[in-house]
Amino acid sequence: MAIAFLYAGQGAQYSGMGQDLLNHHPEIATYFDKASEVLGYSMKDLCFQEDTELNQTEYTQPAILTVSTAFTALLREAGITADYLAGLSLGEYTALVEAGVLSFEDAVDLVSHRGRFMQAAAPAGAGKMVAVMKAERALIEEICQQVREASGQYVAPANYNTPKQIVIGGDASAVDTAVAKLTEAGVKKMVELNVSGPFHTALLSQASDQLADYLDKFDFKPQRVPVISNTTATAHQDGQVKDLLIQQVMKPVKWSDSIEYLIEQGVDTVIEIGPGKTLSSFMKQINKEIKIYRVEDEETLQATIAGLKG
Repeated sequence: MAIAFLYAGQGAQYSGMGQDLLNHHPEIATYFDKASEVLGYSMKDLCFQEDTELNQTEYTQPAILTVSTAFTALLREAGITADYLAGLSLGEYTALVEAGVLSFEDAVDLVSHRGRFMQAAAPAGAGKMVAVMKAERALIEEICQQVREASGQYVAPANYNTPKQIVIGGDASAVDTAVAKLTEAGVKKMVELNVSGPFHTALLSQASDQLADYLDKFDFKPQRVPVISNTTATAHQDGQVKDLLIQQVMKPVKWSDSIEYLIEQGVDTVIEIGPGKTLSSFMKQINKEIKIYRVEDEETLQATIAGLKG
C-alpha cells in the first residue's frame, strides 16, 4: 500500500475548524500557540470564533495551514505516514512542512505574506473565476485563447481540478466573454467562484514578484518525502522548490494531473487532511479505484486509523 497525504486549499475554511480535534487532543494546542506567536494574533480565536477575518486570504492561509499541520501530527502519533505529499495551491505549503522542507513557523509567516501579496495584486472586482463543468480541456483552452487574442484582455485556465471541472480566471469582462462562448459551444453548467481575485493567472504577476523577494528570507531543506508540485504535476526537485512556488501563484494548478502522477507512482490510498472534503470529491471524479480517507475531526481521524491500522 502506498499512501499520499492531500492538503486542502483556500475555500475549505469554516468557523470552528479544528475545535473538535483540539478538544480530544489538547497536545495539538502547541501548533495554534506557535502560529499565534509568529503572527501576533490568536490563531484559536481566528479559527473558532464567529465573525473573524477567516475568509480574508491573509488570514485564511495560515489558519488552514495550522489546522492541517496539527491534524497531520495526530496521524504521525498513530504511526501513519505518507509515501507522497500533495496540496492544492496553499495546501502545497502544508505538504512542504510535512516533508521537512520548511519549518512550521516559517511556513505560517510565509503564507500570511503570500495571502497579503495575492490580495494586493488582485483588487476586488477587477477579476473573477468561474468553474466550468463537463467540458473538454481542449475546448476551454481554445476559447480562452480566442478571447485573449480578440480582446487583449486576460482569461485562461487556472485550476485543472478534475477531468470534469476546470476553473478559468482573468479580467472580469474577458471571463464573461469566455463564459458566453462556452455556453454557445454547448457547455451547460458554469459556476462563478466566491474568491477575492483571479488566483493562479498571469494577473497575479505582481504577487509572484513580491513572493520571490520574500522567499529569499527562508531556508529550504531537502524533502524527507516527495512533494508534488502544482505547477509541474511531478515531484519537486530539491533546489527548485523556491522557483516553483514563485510560479505557482500565477500558473495553473494541475491537480488532476498531479493525482494521475501519484497513481502512476503506485499510490492506492489517499488521506485528505484539513477542513472540508473538496479533495475527496475531486478524487472520486478522477479515479474511483483509490481508497479515500479523511482527517477533519475526531470521528474521521478514528475512522482513518481503524481503516489503515485495523
